[in-house]
Amino acid sequence: MNRKAWSGFGAVALLATVVLLMGAQGQQPEQWLHVRVDDTRADGEIVRVNLPLSVAEKVLPAIRAHKLAEGKIQLSELRIHDVDLRAILEAVKGSADGEFVTVESKKQNVRVAKQGGYLLVKVREHKKAGTPDEFEETVDIKMPMTVVDAMLSAGPDELDVLAALRALRAHGDAELITVKERTQTVRIWIDRKNTSE
Repeated sequence: MNRKAWSGFGAVALLATVVLLMGAQGQQPEQWLHVRVDDTRADGEIVRVNLPLSVAEKVLPAIRAHKLAEGKIQLSELRIHDVDLRAILEAVKGSADGEFVTVESKKQNVRVAKQGGYLLVKVREHKKAGTPDEFEETVDIKMPMTVVDAMLSAGPDELDVLAALRALRAHGDAELITVKERTQTVRIWIDRKNTSE
């Protein structure tokens, strides 16, 4: 190949590389929803679910369970000790940052707050009554308020889980739910990695 032809090929290759790099920079990597369950009992299981949010959005409407249909949870199907979950979420959504519920007892500590655009729920259950530093079970939920708002976009007796998944796309890496008990740990989070390690 002569020098003139080579320099023309080099210019085309350089231009193609620049276009590809610009396209790669403009395109956001896929966000992944991760669920990780570790059970340390002898017969316990280890579960890893890694799902692109785009796939989760397509699959969720196809799931039909008695509480979940078309990406929405029917609140009438959920029994939460006569608590109107939707009314609580609506009230928290419209309020300023603050600590809304604090319960401290010999059995457990519960805290519900709104801080920096997040709904925070922390539950600590004591191993033994009166031992505040030892916990049998811990639950931590950190949900962006935009996701809570999306969940409330459904009808008056529904939570829209599909809309919540779509709202998660606007957030970067986020730890959503962590539950720890004696033999089991559950963790749910989103990031841009395709593994849960």
